Amino acid sequence: MPSLVEDLEFRGLVADAAGAGLQDALGRGGMTAYIGFDPTSSSLHVGNLVVVLMLRRLQLHGHRPIAVAGGATAMIGDPGGKSEERPLLSEEEVKANVAGVRAQLDRLLDAPSSGDAHSAPLVLDNREWLGGLGLLGFLRDVGKHFTVNQMLAKESVRARVERPEHGISFTEFSYMLLQALDYLHLFDEYGCRLQMGGSDQWGNITAGIDFVRRARQQEVYGLVTPLLVKADGTKFGKTESGTVWLDPDRTSPYELYQFLFRTDDKLVGECLRYLTFIDHDRITDLDRATAQHPERREAQRALADSVCSLVHGDAETDRARRAAAALYDGHIESLDEPLLLQVFAEAPRSTWARAELDGDGPSLVDALARSGLVRSKSEARGLIAQGGAYVNGKRVRDIDARLGRDELLFDRYVVLQKGRDYHLVRFE
Repeated sequence: MPSLVEDLEFRGLVADAAGAGLQDALGRGGMTAYIGFDPTSSSLHVGNLVVVLMLRRLQLHGHRPIAVAGGATAMIGDPGGKSEERPLLSEEEVKANVAGVRAQLDRLLDAPSSGDAHSAPLVLDNREWLGGLGLLGFLRDVGKHFTVNQMLAKESVRARVERPEHGISFTEFSYMLLQALDYLHLFDEYGCRLQMGGSDQWGNITAGIDFVRRARQQEVYGLVTPLLVKADGTKFGKTESGTVWLDPDRTSPYELYQFLFRTDDKLVGECLRYLTFIDHDRITDLDRATAQHPERREAQRALADSVCSLVHGDAETDRARRAAAALYDGHIESLDEPLLLQVFAEAPRSTWARAELDGDGPSLVDALARSGLVRSKSEARGLIAQGGAYVNGKRVRDIDARLGRDELLFDRYVVLQKGRDYHLVRFE
C-alpha cells in the first residue's frame, strides 16, 4: 500500500503547500486536519468531493479529520472565486443549509480507519465559537494581527478591488479574518495543525497559518488541491441544466451516474484520481483502456460506479447501472416506475387523453410529429422507414404502426424515441 504522500503525488492532489515539515507530518500519522465548507446551499455538489475525500484519505492513514460547516461564515460570504458580492442568506436559510451539509459530511466521513480513536471524524459548525463574537474583541484580538496591505495582496481580494464596478464590501473583506480565527480555535481546542481546501482558498489558508504563528508561536500547515474543471474551463459538476448535487432529491443517483459516465475522455483520468479510491495500478490500466478503446468507456464506468457508491451506496448504484443498461439495450420495460421517471426526468413530456387509445389508437406517424421529435408527418414516415423510430426502446419499421394500450408502461406511459432524443407521453 502506498504511503499517503505517495498517494497524493500519484493523484496530483497537491496544488500548493505551506509549512516546513508537512511531508514528514503527513507520513507520521496522528495529525488533526480540517476543511471548511460554507453552506451556501443545503447540499454539497460533486465538485466538493475532491476536498471531502482529502479528509478521508488522511483519515485512512491515521490522521483525524475535521469538517467545519460554516454556519457563521455563511452569513458573511466568501469573496474567493466570485467577481461580485454574494447575496446574503437569511439566518433560517443558513440553518437549513448547515443541517443538510452536516448530514452529508457525517455520511461521507464515516469511513474505516486504522482503529485509532484519534482518527474518528468530527463535523462542527463554526457558529458554535464565532456566533457570540463581540466586535471590540474581534478587532483587538484578531484584526490587530493583520495589515490591510497583506489582505489586499491576496488574490481573492485583489481580483475584486481591481474591478471597481463591483468592488468588495467590508463584510466580505472581513471573511479572511473569520476563517483565520477558525484555524486558531481548532488549533487551541483540537490541536489542529493542517488546513486544506481547493486552490481558490490559498489566500485564506495562508492568512490563517500566519495568524496561528503570530498568536501561538506554533508551526502549522496548509495544503490546497487543484480545482477540478472541465475542458472548457468551467467547474466540474456544472451543466447546462444546473449543478450536479449530492442530495438525491436534487440530483437523482441515476442522473449522477449518467453525468459521470459521460465524462470527457480527456478528463476521466484526472477524475479517477481525484474522486475515487481506486488503486494506482487499476487507474493506470484504465488510462490505457481509454487511450486504446475509448468507445468502451471502461474508465467512465469505473468512475460512475465508484463515486455513485460513495455518495449513494451500492444498492442505488446498482439501480442506476441497470437503468443505464436498460436504456442502452432497449429494455425500458425492465425499469420500475420511479426509475423510469428518473431516467426521463429531463426528457420533454406531454399528457394526452387516455380516450385517444380507444379504437385503433393514434398512428406512430402522428405521435412522432405531435411530440416534436420530428417537424412533420413526412419526416416521421422517413424516420420510421429508415429504422430510426423507437417505441419503449424497441425499433418500429412499420409506417402504419399505431399506439395502443398494449404499449403502455405501468398502464400510463409511452416512450417515443428518435436517436438519442426522447419524449415521454403520459396518458390520462
